[in-house]
Amino acid sequence: MSSHDSPPSGCTSFEQELVNAMNDYAGTARTPDFDTATIARGARRKRATAIAGIATALVVAGAGTALAVGAVGGDAHTTAQTAATATGSTTLLVRTSDGGTATERLAGVSAARARATLVHFGLKPHFTRVKKADCQKPEDAVVSLSPHAPTVVHAGDTVLVTTCYR
Repeated sequence: MSSHDSPPSGCTSFEQELVNAMNDYAGTARTPDFDTATIARGARRKRATAIAGIATALVVAGAGTALAVGAVGGDAHTTAQTAATATGSTTLLVRTSDGGTATERLAGVSAARARATLVHFGLKPHFTRVKKADCQKPEDAVVSLSPHAPTVVHAGDTVLVTTCYR
């Protein structure tokens, strides 16, 4: 039906024009075209950016907390002991003959046992002692190694072992 036809009973000419316009539009309008690959790529990029931002914030917050704990002070020994444990200053990474690595934790181990372990791996131990009021039993317990994890040592390397006494 065109706009020139007479309207059916009960319809005004405006209503008939409106119906004709909607029919013309429905027959000629293009279907929307969506590029799903681009939409998915954008969503992945936003997600990756959000994750990177959150990870950065967590790292910064952790560093800020560590600095705040150091600035506040507290028991200097406890802070140093916690830092030593966190960095693995008593953990040794040794390159084995088959090309792998062995991990040895020597925290609190006696000097004699530490010497035997180092000699077993073909390392040259060099011992020093530090006086500490809160030296754990046994006396002459290992309190630090140099080099320590994550540095890998090889047979023939010298390892500085620090032990404590009261």
